[in-house]
Amino acid sequence: MMSDHKFLNKFMHATEKVQKVFGPADRGDMSAPVEHRHDDFEKSSEEQLSHFEQHTDSEGHHYAERKSGA
Repeated sequence: MMSDHKFLNKFMHATEKVQKVFGPADRGDMSAPVEHRHDDFEKSSEEQLSHFEQHTDSEGHHYAERKSGA
């Protein structure tokens, strides 16, 4: 149990140093809407995702299946 505590302290100390260098992880406003740029990357992603159908099971888990014929 003591080794878990040591690991946690080392980990928290390391993340504190990283935060001082790179800043906090939550830089954006989480309530802001997603900004769509309609650039080549987004078009490519939409084309790749068009080959999948999203489903939700009875427990609320989401999963994707390839569309038949794709």
